[in-house]
Amino acid sequence: MEIAIIAHDGKKADIVQFLNKNKTILLREDIKIIATGTTGSKAESVGFKVKKMLSGPQGGDAQIAGRVAEGKTKMVLFFKDPLSSHAHESDVSMLVRVCDVQNVPLATNEASAQLFLNAIAKE
Repeated sequence: MEIAIIAHDGKKADIVQFLNKNKTILLREDIKIIATGTTGSKAESVGFKVKKMLSGPQGGDAQIAGRVAEGKTKMVLFFKDPLSSHAHESDVSMLVRVCDVQNVPLATNEASAQLFLNAIAKE
């Protein structure tokens, strides 16, 4: 299963902490992780193998949305920072729309991401 991870700058430390907390699930052989550029680098720095896309502002969100539309990415964990504005907000909206159209689970905070990973752990 391919899982995408994305985090706004103000949430990158949170997603790294979340990844570390869920290493047992995320390091399974059947899990492949893709990420936007900077988030992917952060995940690699704590031991995850990640296929990195462009950074979010350079189109990484759009690349991930394309993979969702193609049926490659089955889950998106996107730690959004709701208290900051982002120049690439239209890409974020497009990613949310594509996940909705393709019926792909999209977690935008730690609580929902944990629920999704707990469901995978039970498989």
